[in-house]
Amino acid sequence: MGKDLKGKELGEGILQQQNGTYFARFVDKFGRRRTKRSKKLQEVRQWLADATYIDQHSDLDQPADMIVDAWFDYWIGIKKQTVRPNTVRNYTDRYERNIKGVIGNKLLTEVKPLHCQMVFSKMAEEGYRTSTIYQARIALFNMLEFAKENDVIINNPCKKSVKSDMGKPSAKKEALTKDVQRKFLEAVVGYSYENQYRFVLQTGLRTGELIGLKWSDIDFEEKTLKIERSMEYRYSVGEWRIGPPKSKSGYRTIPLTEEAIRILKNQREKNSKLKIVPMEWMDFVFLCRNGTPVKNSTYDTGLFKYCDRIGIPRFSMHVLRHTFATRCIEGGMKPKTLQKILGHSNIGITMNLYVHITEEEKHREIDLVADALKVV
Repeated sequence: MGKDLKGKELGEGILQQQNGTYFARFVDKFGRRRTKRSKKLQEVRQWLADATYIDQHSDLDQPADMIVDAWFDYWIGIKKQTVRPNTVRNYTDRYERNIKGVIGNKLLTEVKPLHCQMVFSKMAEEGYRTSTIYQARIALFNMLEFAKENDVIINNPCKKSVKSDMGKPSAKKEALTKDVQRKFLEAVVGYSYENQYRFVLQTGLRTGELIGLKWSDIDFEEKTLKIERSMEYRYSVGEWRIGPPKSKSGYRTIPLTEEAIRILKNQREKNSKLKIVPMEWMDFVFLCRNGTPVKNSTYDTGLFKYCDRIGIPRFSMHVLRHTFATRCIEGGMKPKTLQKILGHSNIGITMNLYVHITEEEKHREIDLVADALKVV
């Protein structure tokens, strides 16, 4: 078992070097020593998981003769074993919608940077947002990088010179102002998903975490809840999928406000009045009138309806989470604390929330010292 510089176990085949770089290695079935270095621990862990899996399960005789379509099928089959279902779905969507039509029939070894550029340029011409084009880049880069790391191609053609920062600007998700938040909460009183919307504004849960919350995750005495899973309804297969949180940081314990406790007790009483609750859903907190969880998209549809009713711009469930974070920042919560509560894997993600708040704070703080700055 390898260790980091503090002596913490990192897992078999991984260690941290004196310069802080993480190093992963294994010997493949041909006796070749395979290695990977990165400043990011998660990156070498993912590489080791993928590379060892493909080494154990590979039965490719002539990978250099494969067309891109065939390589994608092979690569995504491996990804299904090593990444979250949502990631597989995102990769597949981008490939099927945007990459396949441009390079799907090409030999893998003949894909050049200009072909990769064509994928992103075509998306921009078709009106895709910058964020979606970037998602396509991630899928294409990872697929080709996997081919490079397994000696199928010499270099990854989706290199830095290939530009993907194009397309329509992504819609900016801004938090609700206090006035709009107050207006919205007044509008949802007595309606089906009132408790759910209010609860996200008290906890910052992701929609999948809200849906997957169980009564056994809640400690009323300690006033905390644990996030142990995420859940979503997959329309393509007509069933619920329960999986782990978005990342390792997603496993967390969240302290509950008195308002959050009140909402939970209100929901428990509401559930007790349901005529039928199937056994498989008995322990789940937020159920609809049929005694089953509410589908992810239904929450957004409900939000749109309430927004239209009171004449405010439409917003999604994620904006409620963003609003929770903004209220926490306004209240003086430290970034590191907020990071833990939101389950962000990177403090940089949390710090991005502080940008426009900080701009407002700068004006507010300068007003406070304005008199002191007057030296006559």
